[in-house]
Amino acid sequence: MIASPEILEAEPQTALLNSLVRGAPASTDKPANGAAPGEGCDESLYLIGRPTLKQFLRFVAREAVDPEDEATLIAEWQAARDYVSVLEKEEAGHADEPVITTIKPDGKYEPLLIDFLKDPLVQNGFNSVPTEVAFVDLDRMVVYQHHIDLTFVRQLQKRLGASPGDEEIFRTCLPYDHPHPPAKWSRVDDRTFVFVSPSNDLRFLGNLRLKPGQLNDCPPPGALVGVLGLAVGFGSNFLNAVHVEGRLILNNGSHRAYALREMGITRVPCIVQHVPTRDQLDVVATSAVRRDPDAFLKSPRPSMLKDYFNPRLRKIQRVNRCLKQVIVKFEVEEAYVPGF
Repeated sequence: MIASPEILEAEPQTALLNSLVRGAPASTDKPANGAAPGEGCDESLYLIGRPTLKQFLRFVAREAVDPEDEATLIAEWQAARDYVSVLEKEEAGHADEPVITTIKPDGKYEPLLIDFLKDPLVQNGFNSVPTEVAFVDLDRMVVYQHHIDLTFVRQLQKRLGASPGDEEIFRTCLPYDHPHPPAKWSRVDDRTFVFVSPSNDLRFLGNLRLKPGQLNDCPPPGALVGVLGLAVGFGSNFLNAVHVEGRLILNNGSHRAYALREMGITRVPCIVQHVPTRDQLDVVATSAVRRDPDAFLKSPRPSMLKDYFNPRLRKIQRVNRCLKQVIVKFEVEEAYVPGF
């Protein structure tokens, strides 16, 4: 089930949103222009040149605190697009055949792997295609995510410290304790519920078919036949990539990958899913990759993680702080139908 009944007494939606905004961490980091992000603001990096001009302009219009004029933004995007064309010639094939080194269950990584592989989210969430835990080169990874929340990156780096050890890096990339970002939820009406969190990983996780005997500490409202649960929460939060057609696409963990690479760490542990066919790619890849796989697999020089650090391919700006909201609604119909 989505939560215990007591949580249904949470505050109304407006108060729910306000309480999380008040609780959102304030940033003391400074953006590229030297100005502090300010109250209710964050710092964001956006890749330009590959996302369409329309996507870029829409992002700035919706998110930026002080958006520049459209002519300036179009010129920036076009310059980045021209540079992408240069990279497609000068770095053609750079994403091909990255080195993937299996982490063997011996030495210092043995206890870490044992703890990690016991995690039910690993056992149940990564059994669709051949999968391994391996070291990967961040600079050779293909990426689909257009923007990075730099305020969140600074928080990650602060927790890691200046010189994290191998164990800290492993647990950052492949956590088995699953730290829970702040989140709240409340009932809007009998059949509508709203969930909010500062984390953009909040999502609808699917439905659960439960038997009456699986409910604990929840008095049934009647003689139950079955229970349908609508699950909202966070993903597995593992650094995960899909290896397909000779390329390694970062599937999850963009912010941790960025944070570690900016600290000078180039090889990191990762769950690698080896995908033999495009049909199976449809099962394990993100929606962005499923919509246009050729952009990531056939382009001579696709968007790569190292592009986040190239001043000619990114724009850093102050953006309004946002909360992720998930609204869940359900319908019930009752009718009489002819008998047999």
